[in-house]
Amino acid sequence: MLYLLYSVFYDIMIKNIRLLVIVMTQKQRMEQGLIYDPTADEIMNEQTGVAQYLKEYNSLGLGNEKRIEELLRLMLAECGENCYLQPPFYANWGGAHLHLGNNVYANFNLTAVDDGHIYIGDCTMIGPNVTIATAGHPILPSLREKAYQFNLDVHIGKNVWIGAGAVILPGVSIGDNSVIGAGAIVTKDIPSNVVAVGNPCRILREINDRDKEYYYKNRKIDIE
Repeated sequence: MLYLLYSVFYDIMIKNIRLLVIVMTQKQRMEQGLIYDPTADEIMNEQTGVAQYLKEYNSLGLGNEKRIEELLRLMLAECGENCYLQPPFYANWGGAHLHLGNNVYANFNLTAVDDGHIYIGDCTMIGPNVTIATAGHPILPSLREKAYQFNLDVHIGKNVWIGAGAVILPGVSIGDNSVIGAGAIVTKDIPSNVVAVGNPCRILREINDRDKEYYYKNRKIDIE
């Protein structure tokens, strides 16, 4: 009798789970980090709407700092004080899932694959041609044929320096004060206060007392 009750309860539970999966919208699946269809109308319509400011933003240059600041505040999920993303800037969702602290600077050609959320802390500097990607696709070919996708948020700490041409992959976290070398492919988390380089990106060394005396190779710091 007990087994029968358990069996009935299990069947009901499984049916409810399946029903939940069926009634979830693609946008809800996207927001929960599940595999979803990014071509669904509800997603495409919203994505098109939030990306409307990118064309104007990328037409601006030096001398248009006031309008650039205005657009950043319209485009981004969060934008702290004194932030600047050198045009051209590219983002799947127009920056709608990009969160900036204060004093964040990115050189030209920052690509934010912001289908998921990207968090960047205060005083972080980003070199030219950097890609920060939150989106991925299943390895299974039959799922990729349907253009299915998943998103994992990226977290970049305070006072991080990301060198030119680096690629930050989905789900990665980078700790405060760390340096990511030019051309690095960051596939896993990087702790605070280290220099990390290469493909795949690995810790080269910790930031140490010598860095308080020399700013580059044997060049001594002569400024405070």
